[in-house]
Amino acid sequence: MNAALQPLAGVFPLADPQMMPLAASYLQVRRHTLALAEPLSDEDCGAQSMTDASPVKWHLAHTTWFFETFILERHEPDFVPFHSAFRVLFNSYYNGIGEKHPRAQRGLLTRPSMAQVRAYRANVDQRMQQLMARISSGAATTQAQLATLVTLGLQHEQQHQELLLTDVKHLLAQSALLPAYLEQPLARASAAAPVHWLRFEGGLTEIGFQGPGFCFDNELPRHRQYVAPFELASQLVTNGEYLAFIAAGGYTQAALWLAEGWDWVRQQQLSAPLYWRREGQQYYEFTLYGEQPLDPARPVCHLSLYEADAYARWAGARLPTEAEWELAATLQAALVQEGAATTAPPEAGGLHPAGAGAGACAGAGASADSPALLQMFGHCWQWTSSSYAGYPGFQTADGALGEYNGKFMLNQYVLRGSSCATPAGHARATYRNFFPAGARWQFTGVRLARQLA
Repeated sequence: MNAALQPLAGVFPLADPQMMPLAASYLQVRRHTLALAEPLSDEDCGAQSMTDASPVKWHLAHTTWFFETFILERHEPDFVPFHSAFRVLFNSYYNGIGEKHPRAQRGLLTRPSMAQVRAYRANVDQRMQQLMARISSGAATTQAQLATLVTLGLQHEQQHQELLLTDVKHLLAQSALLPAYLEQPLARASAAAPVHWLRFEGGLTEIGFQGPGFCFDNELPRHRQYVAPFELASQLVTNGEYLAFIAAGGYTQAALWLAEGWDWVRQQQLSAPLYWRREGQQYYEFTLYGEQPLDPARPVCHLSLYEADAYARWAGARLPTEAEWELAATLQAALVQEGAATTAPPEAGGLHPAGAGAGACAGAGASADSPALLQMFGHCWQWTSSSYAGYPGFQTADGALGEYNGKFMLNQYVLRGSSCATPAGHARATYRNFFPAGARWQFTGVRLARQLA
């Protein structure tokens, strides 16, 4: 997920003494990443549960490597790396930087220790603060360049904060102990609100980010796109609704599945979403709070695109396109801004998707006859039917940072919204997440769409 290297006026002011807000943001983001690792043992932090996941220790070091490699190495006088081997060990996929430690072997890195990784972070943080303080009294152009790079680094680290949580969840789920990341109770959600279908007339619309502020380069350029009339479900598909799909033999009916998805289901002998376990007639779900009885009112999550598409077909609907989703989210935000609708606060759920709740669409004038879109952000990433590709006119940035996004635009699908693990600043209507069709370890769910004549 790459960044648009554009002016950041309106997000972080750039003129002296306005580097201080950025320096404060830097410390806040960096400290939060360390706080996410606090509930874990050193043994937890060093393990890797699958190739798609990375150890917590690697996340902590890689995000530090990013600042050292792309900022300190370029701008720090008399730069000396903290450890020369870290350039290879903690490079993720930047071929322009050089060699990389194999992704599947990150869990074999018993050295450096967690203590050394924390020392690495502290060293780079100190040097970054010194660099920002020194440049804040320098030329405005240099300030702007540094602010752009630091902001990209912080956005990158926040993406890894979400990955850290989902990787930890997958790791802990491998243990027969089913340990909790957080030893807190997870309350039952309120009864699910009734589902409404909201009509959107579509037409020629503009899709993509418009400033001011930060965006990733895959959100650009803003462009026109025709959207046919459609309907969107007012809320996410629930566990209870997905249970009905299972009970109806959804995982055994080839006609519901894409051909590749049907082969995938049969090869892995799947009969339920990731982290579900059946005991007699009761289903349980593993969460970051440990294993819990399945709550029918909460959104179903950890679905692949294959499962989301099969459910939609069974329900007589389909997945939305990313343009439909963005159009609906943008119109909803405009209504909220104008005071024509309000967004009710979600139920307390922490690091697990919350239910829509009975009456959750109630707001300024909202009712059963004029419902709002619920759970667009902060619950589950929502699969779309759109292949992940560059927008018309998309161009990658020069240099190694141009590898951030563009080279992944193949064999992946777009997800929209955000999840319960997503940092709040990343929840916007134009944000484009993307994963292969079989990915399930992220908080991925389903919102249904229907075509209108």
